This record gives sequence, C-alpha cells and structure tokens, in this order.
Amino acid sequence: MQPAVTDHSQGDTKAYWLALLRTPGLGSRGIHQLLEQTPNISSLFEAGAPILESLTLKPKIREQLRQPNWALVEQDLAWLEQPDNHLITLQDPEYPTLLRETADPPAALFVHGDPMLLASPQIAIVGSRNPTTSGKSTAKEFARYLAGAGITITSGLAIGIDGASHQGALEAHGATIAVTGTGLDRVYPASHHTLAKQIAQQGGALITEFPPGTPARAGHFPRRNRIISGLSLGVLVVEAALRSGSLITARQATEQGREVFAIPGSIHNPLARGCHAIIRQGAKLVETAQDIIEELGPLLCTLIPNEELGTETPDSEKTFETDPEYCQLLETIGYDPMSIDEIIAQSGLTAEAVSSMLLLLELEGYVSSAPGGCFSRTGKA
Repeated sequence: MQPAVTDHSQGDTKAYWLALLRTPGLGSRGIHQLLEQTPNISSLFEAGAPILESLTLKPKIREQLRQPNWALVEQDLAWLEQPDNHLITLQDPEYPTLLRETADPPAALFVHGDPMLLASPQIAIVGSRNPTTSGKSTAKEFARYLAGAGITITSGLAIGIDGASHQGALEAHGATIAVTGTGLDRVYPASHHTLAKQIAQQGGALITEFPPGTPARAGHFPRRNRIISGLSLGVLVVEAALRSGSLITARQATEQGREVFAIPGSIHNPLARGCHAIIRQGAKLVETAQDIIEELGPLLCTLIPNEELGTETPDSEKTFETDPEYCQLLETIGYDPMSIDEIIAQSGLTAEAVSSMLLLLELEGYVSSAPGGCFSRTGKA
C-alpha cells in the first residue's frame, strides 16, 4: 500500500479525489464541508497531513484520511483508463450547473459515455417498474418526441417506464442519460445490459456517484433519484402507484425548484393514482409532449435552436384521417371495450404498432381506455 501513497503524493489530484470518495463515513456532504475548509485537497494527503488536525473531522475519518485505501484507488484509476470512462468532480468546470446548484450535489460523478451531455437540456421521465402496456407506450412516445426535438431524456435504467423512456430516445436517434444506483462496472437490472450498451454506443451516457464495484442497495436509489431530478429542467411522471420511488423523485424535483409534470389516467388504474396525487399537489397535467415543450419554452429556447425545437404540435388529426393503418385500426375498435389482444387479432396489425397508435388516438380523443387494459371508440369523427 505505502508505495502507492508515495506515487500519488506527486500531485495526482484524480487519485486524491478517489481517495476521498472511498473514505468510509465521509460521503458527499462530508466532502463538501472539507472543501469549504480547504479547497486544495492535495494538502489532505501530504506527508503527515498536518492540516487534518485543524479540520472539523471525526477522529475515525481523520485516521482514515491519513491511511487511505490506495488499493481501491488504483482499481478506480484502472477503470478510468478504459475508453469513454470519466470522473467529473465538483471542482471541474464540466460539472453540470443545474446539479451543482441543488442542496446536496454528488461530490463527483463517474461517467461512461459522453460527459458533455450532462450540460445539455434534459427532461427526466420516470414511473412504475410494472407499467401497463399503455403506460409503457406513452413513455416511449413522449421520449421519442422530446428527444427528436433536441432534448436529452434522463432516467434511471430500471425496468418499466425508465427502460421505455431510454428506448424511445434511442429510436429517435436522440440523446439519453441513465443514472444508476450501482458502480458503472455493472448493470442493474442485468436484463438491461444491452440497453446500457446501446445508450453509450449511440452517444448517450451512463452516470453514477458510486465508485466501480458498488452493488445495488435499496438506499442507493433515492440518492440516484435526486441526481435524475437535479440534472433536469423538469420531471415527467408517467405511471406511479401512491407509494413509489417515482413520487420521491417528483418530491425531490419540487424541492430543487424543477417543474413536475404528470400524465393522468383512468380512475380505475392503480398506477394512475400517484400521478393524480401529485397533480392535486401542483404538478402540471400534460396530455402531449408538446405541452411540456410549451411549458418549458423560455428555458428551452435559450438552449436549443428554434428550428430544431419546433413550436407546433404535429397535425395528428390529419394523419388519422389519411393514414390507412389508423383508419383500419379505428374501424376495428368498437364503442364497447375491446382488449388489446382482440384489437391486434382483428386489425391484423402488429402488437407494437397497435400500442403506439392507440396512445396517439387516446391522446387526441379518438379512443378511451377502460379497466382491464381495454379500449373503445369515443364517437369523435
């Protein structure tokens, strides 16, 4: 261990930061307090580190700073040497401004992918891990539209709404950021390994405040959520039960001064109750992705060129009237509730096409959802 200390004492600031991040019991808030007392972190690791005696530290933490775990630091440095891996600290100009301004910003962020993406205008999309088919399609459609307008989609890589949001952004060839509750040398859930790889390969980024090797733990995800909301201009909740992590993210967004949006749903859908609850508490009800763009317009226009952002909602009604597949689907759906399986079987369209088209038809008022995942015509011509 000691030879590594000698090597790092030559001014390796990155190694010093990693040593701070690896100090048990210190945490982001402890590092903030240290930086307030001594911005020059190299002084904490000089021979003997006399400055440690003058700092307000618990004796155990002071002792750990005298003898850092340089073996773990070396492992972290090896990870950082791999392609597209980065460490951005609070002292770096690349640290995202919006996140820096929150009450409890991470002391540092590990990044795999494009670190410049952290400064881009972002909308977070969050929701249930077990969404309805309609909810999953809604998340994907909103993400696709917003990403196509030049907005980065930020979410948590979880199954359900998170995954659908990332996929929607990728389908639009847009940017997406996945904030994880583990170290970036592992993917949680493991089923999203391919999705995580696609995000990085298509110009996105995976980020975390946890060093490599950190496993998934329950307490990590509320901390991850504050980063999701802190990076973003606003947070959209698609589907959420009354007690869910998505509502924690919405609450954190409110505390951080971010806009909170929610999509309403059927009163019979338990996953709509969380959205209805935060709408009653002041979240903005949205029916189309354009509602979000219009609400955030002044902020977005300063960050995204107008010709890329757009100012009008797509002419969906004209599409429905002229597109043969939409006409075919509307002719299939009756005024009595039909299940999605029945609609797919009778229309002859693919399941993916039906789910996507039903979302747009419902948003425009041509169909309405019913309990049990059924749909029926509304009577709109």
